[in-house]
Amino acid sequence: MNLIIYCDESSKKGVYFGNFYGGALVKSADFDNINNTIEAKKDELNLLGEVKWQKVTSQYLNKYISLMDTFFEFIQEGKVKIRIMFTQNYIQAINLTKEQREKEFFILYYQFIKHAFGLKHCSQNGQHVNVRIYFDKLPDTNMKCEEFKEFIYRLQNTHFLDTNLRMKKEDITEVCSHEHPILQCMDIILGAMHFRLNNGHLEKPEGSRRRGKRTVAKEALYKHINRKIRGIYPNFNVGISTGLQGDIKNLWEHEYRHWCFRPNDFEVNPTKGKKRK
Repeated sequence: MNLIIYCDESSKKGVYFGNFYGGALVKSADFDNINNTIEAKKDELNLLGEVKWQKVTSQYLNKYISLMDTFFEFIQEGKVKIRIMFTQNYIQAINLTKEQREKEFFILYYQFIKHAFGLKHCSQNGQHVNVRIYFDKLPDTNMKCEEFKEFIYRLQNTHFLDTNLRMKKEDITEVCSHEHPILQCMDIILGAMHFRLNNGHLEKPEGSRRRGKRTVAKEALYKHINRKIRGIYPNFNVGISTGLQGDIKNLWEHEYRHWCFRPNDFEVNPTKGKKRK
């Protein structure tokens, strides 16, 4: 079995939640069908450029909703697995070294790859699994990015040592999201979660009593995405880690999961807590 994982990260900063990471996993056998279907849908909707959360407007809302309907069909069928990870600001890591603080972005990304998809449980009946990982352009120096990718490569000799999972160095690489529609669709979901968890739907232009049209459109798209998720998991809570339903293998089996990451050593800062609105 051959797997492809697309990965991206959203804005680190947020009023209540930060460090957003997202991934979309597909089997190579399904890739062409999924990729071509999304491209065809984009052409049908006249979405000729790159689609992304930041481009959502009232004029494009219905087109983005239609595109998400197509993408979620593959998620519901289990042909695309989505994972979203984030941290909660009022849970603050303590006892970190200077190096850990400086490398926080990559350390969290490493944890995301290591655990979010439950790759330890992906091999069935001893079959070999080859994994390719495509990161959207990483926001750091070439040296730090290459060091990070080396750590990801070594996972097969540490965390995945007792599995049949294998990776090649050349298959852990950075890509341009403009050329990968699966990555673009995942970006929309990731952006929607960052938007809602940080109360972006409540923002108003300075001096205005009403929300802007773009904010209203983004909230409508988020609500549509949320309904799609709840079609898979009724009563899904976007702000907490998705339950295992009694089986650790669901880290792999589930079509869609959220992970609210908590460090082992932390303290609670009540001033960073989210107010109910």
